[in-house]
Amino acid sequence: GRRSGDRKRRVILFILCVCVGQSGAETLRYSLPEEMERDSFVANIAKDLGVPLTQLAARKARVVSEGNEQLFRLNQNTGVLTAKESLDREEICPQSDTCTLVFKIFFENPLQLIRGEMEVRDVNDNSPVFPEKEMVLKILETASPGSRFPLESAQDKDVGINGLQNYSLAPNPHFSLAIGTATDGVKYLELVLQHQLDREEQGELNLLLTATDGGSPPRSGTAQVRIVVLDANDNIPVFERETYEVRLAENSPLEQLVVRVAAADPDQGSNGEVRYAFTQTSERSRQLFQLNPTTGEIRVAGKLDFEEAKSHKIVVKATDGGGLSAHCKVQVEVVDVNDNAPEIALTSLSASIPEDAPPRTVVALFSVRDRDSGDNGRTECSIDGDLPFSLTPTFDNYYELRTNAALDRESTAEYNITITATDWGRKRLSSQESIFVQISDVNDNPPEFTQEIYTMSVTENNSPMLRIGSMKATD
Repeated sequence: GRRSGDRKRRVILFILCVCVGQSGAETLRYSLPEEMERDSFVANIAKDLGVPLTQLAARKARVVSEGNEQLFRLNQNTGVLTAKESLDREEICPQSDTCTLVFKIFFENPLQLIRGEMEVRDVNDNSPVFPEKEMVLKILETASPGSRFPLESAQDKDVGINGLQNYSLAPNPHFSLAIGTATDGVKYLELVLQHQLDREEQGELNLLLTATDGGSPPRSGTAQVRIVVLDANDNIPVFERETYEVRLAENSPLEQLVVRVAAADPDQGSNGEVRYAFTQTSERSRQLFQLNPTTGEIRVAGKLDFEEAKSHKIVVKATDGGGLSAHCKVQVEVVDVNDNAPEIALTSLSASIPEDAPPRTVVALFSVRDRDSGDNGRTECSIDGDLPFSLTPTFDNYYELRTNAALDRESTAEYNITITATDWGRKRLSSQESIFVQISDVNDNPPEFTQEIYTMSVTENNSPMLRIGSMKATD
């Protein structure tokens, strides 16, 4: 009994294998587009196999899809094969250009197996998509034309002509697009620099990149390409003026602002940070002025003296963080202030003059100097009091002290002459010098008796040498 049962099983297995083997030669091939509605018509199996409809139910025909999910349904009454759900090719075959679903149709009594293949055709239902909506490229402004910069490619889940076909770049003055195909057939793209960038002219550019597929109508996707232009130290500092001219009073206090020099550098960061320093400037000017290296302010640092120097020439150097520099000149004109009194200097002096010296006799020669300029240095001289002397200007601020009347030693034997020199400044300054002049005697007076007539009496018979009286004469 057991042996005959084994024989029967062997026979059945053999017959099954034969059926499968025979039916394997026959394959039903169908094609349908993706995204059709559920329960859409796929094929009339009974008609394609030439099986009467009555046999479908009698032989319990059914369809089985490969894999766990059953995608198709067979109506035994009509023989129509339908798709149970809407098929999404990109979901079913995400990695493949072709998408073929294999199914089998089983018949019982007698057992029969027929293989079927269903090609799910691609529909252009996906647009190209860039991984990021904005790509940021940082490019040095000194990059030379012809430089290439790779961009992220777009992805399109569709295949064939419905897949990604082309890229385009919105017109712009600096970049073009280069599209290449790698060995694996994937398109890659690069930005090509056509014209040199200038960060100072435009620090950022926004380009519109478009990816297009070949569907009908075509679908497209876009991304913004933001170009951040990186700074290079390609600009030297530029002063507002080549020469700054300033007028400054000589009595200006310490810390007073003289001028603020300013140099602009449109570069970024340290390349545009300017520092100031004196150059080609005398040591004396460096003592009198101080320069703020950051702000460019020049202030008074010492006592200015117009009489020492009427002007100061200063050169300021502006240097950016990259070492590029420029120069400007600062011309400081010192304005005179009436801060010097006239100075009287005696050149010669007659210690004494005879009393019979004629009028206009020169007694002394002296000069007056005032170190100020203009009216502040213009002087006039006078003699204090009512004295028989006068001043006569000669040349180059020299004056002569002369007599202007007859002298009489017996009336005035000496004179203390005070000479005052005054300038013409708004606030008038003056100085004085005393000249001591002695009058020497001349024999211009005869002796004079004190009386015109002296009356004396004497007794007769007097002794010799007898004193009779006295008389007196003065000179």
